[in-house]
Amino acid sequence: MSQEKQARIFLVVVDETEEMSVALHYAARRARNSGGRVALLHVIPPGELQQWGAIEELMKQEQREEAEQLLQRLAKEVVDISGTMPTLYIREGQASEQLMKLIQEEPSISILVLAAGTGRGGPGPLINYVVGQMSGSLRIPVTVVPGSLSDRQLDAIT
Repeated sequence: MSQEKQARIFLVVVDETEEMSVALHYAARRARNSGGRVALLHVIPPGELQQWGAIEELMKQEQREEAEQLLQRLAKEVVDISGTMPTLYIREGQASEQLMKLIQEEPSISILVLAAGTGRGGPGPLINYVVGQMSGSLRIPVTVVPGSLSDRQLDAIT
């Protein structure tokens, strides 16, 4: 009895940074070229209006709708590049915490793809957290892509 090889899943954390699209395109190209798939994670930050329950619920609902619209738009990009529909995850909480939880909960996730920031702020807080604090406890490899790569450069390395 032969075991079917499971497709590699490239996880991309979706946020508002410019370099996120570089990570997204890198992951989609790698998925296309290796027969893999892409997963997208968007984390909605925790609310700060605990005493205003109804207002906070409305804000959470709006944030979730915006997250769903963003993921649908990005999913179309992934399909255009990789040919397959990505798996979509929306979580609430701290991005680093939710990322680690998802990686633990989903054994199918094979590789985490992040893009380094291009500004003076360094690579970014999520990369600092993953590569620094969590590097010894991750069960999957992390690919950090320079956030300044062009589509042509991405094609060349994928």
